[in-house]
Amino acid sequence: MSSEFTIRRFRLSDMDRILQIERAIFPRDAYDRNLFAEYFHTCGDLFLVLVRRGNICGYMLTCIRPRPEIVSIAVQPSERRKGAARLLLESTIRRLRRHPVDRLNLMVRVKNRAARKFYVKYGFVKIRVVRQYYDDGTDGFLMSKNL
Repeated sequence: MSSEFTIRRFRLSDMDRILQIERAIFPRDAYDRNLFAEYFHTCGDLFLVLVRRGNICGYMLTCIRPRPEIVSIAVQPSERRKGAARLLLESTIRRLRRHPVDRLNLMVRVKNRAARKFYVKYGFVKIRVVRQYYDDGTDGFLMSKNL
């Protein structure tokens, strides 16, 4: 199944499709074009897109500065449970190993059990609760993985 996907670096020409996916997955918290453009310029090597049959169906955005952190990951619903997120995460970790990075962090909503379970499966551990981390006032978990 996962061999149907390819992963490549984000290109500015991908922006409209990434914004569609972002709005579909995170309707209340969607990043805007300007923020994605800024991340592209500051974290471009680790801004990855997932392609299946010529169509972008997901992305993962990771930055090294100020600290190694997964900023966002999204896979369109029709492509979930096919190994897509795993491929994005594994590709990101392989790329991070080219840098002097020993730890990768992320924030995840406390209420997002599926995402938390996914991250734990791949070696992330809960570090602490960050109260009212999200704009809507919900709490997040800071999670981390040793590389």
